Amino acid sequence: MTTSNTPRPATGDVDPAVREELARLRDSIDNIDAAVVHMLAERFKATQQVGHLKARHQLPAADPAREARQIERLRTLAENAKLDPAFAEKFLNFIIAEVIRHHERIAEAAAAPTTG
Repeated sequence: MTTSNTPRPATGDVDPAVREELARLRDSIDNIDAAVVHMLAERFKATQQVGHLKARHQLPAADPAREARQIERLRTLAENAKLDPAFAEKFLNFIIAEVIRHHERIAEAAAAPTTG
């Protein structure tokens, strides 16, 4: 890791207007992060329902054709939003892997014999 030889100003030396702008931007980032978490929670609620439906009908946890369509769709959305499509694809692949893991667990639980 390289470091700059340029000295950084001490925290107290930063212009108050700069600190205020930084705080405003960070508040905005925090709000966006909260919205992302809530949207992911809603998405996972829906995918859990899909997992239960698949388990009831013995459908496979993964759907490679749907996943490929979703990745292509998300890449296009990312390009239109000026977001790196490779990053968007990595993000969606991470989510898809987690969803498949959930679907597999749901299917295993549905297939397990019940004792009573």
